[in-house]
Amino acid sequence: MGIPAQKSKIQNPKSALLVDRIPSPIGSIWVVTQDDILCAVDFEDCENRLLSLLQKRFGQVQLSEANNPGGVSDRIRAYLDGDLHSLDNIPTATGGTDFQQQVWQALRTIPLGQVITYGELAKQIGRPKAVRAVGMTNGLNPISIVLPCHRVIGANGKLTGYAGGLPRKQWLLAHEGVR
Repeated sequence: MGIPAQKSKIQNPKSALLVDRIPSPIGSIWVVTQDDILCAVDFEDCENRLLSLLQKRFGQVQLSEANNPGGVSDRIRAYLDGDLHSLDNIPTATGGTDFQQQVWQALRTIPLGQVITYGELAKQIGRPKAVRAVGMTNGLNPISIVLPCHRVIGANGKLTGYAGGLPRKQWLLAHEGVR
């Protein structure tokens, strides 16, 4: 049984894309929203990746500085401070294909403190043979942390692939109680 994809609510940047930068123990985190909907979260040293993903989605973009747009920054700060459920139900819009949206929304079903393999994620969305496509899609996740791609591990149980780097993936999992 597959997980239904959540259709993106944002089609093009009719209003400004707002960005806030949050200091954290794992580096500065960029939070990008549009109309109070979260459309990107990434680390400052991944700025080129973030901008590339936004440009693919919206075309030429301009980010306007904002303090706590849509209240999302406060919720991410709360998560970093230990309120692990503060990220639940943040409205998101990922863009991407139907398959990508399906994978990214399925990430939200992985319980806190648990990990699954790419193969298990592929089965969960009803595409058991699409393990590589799931892995590649995971690597393109535009909303890091909130759509917890860090909870997906290799078939051998090892930490593999994380756009923000494996030390951050390890920190996030430890923060959520995964040992």
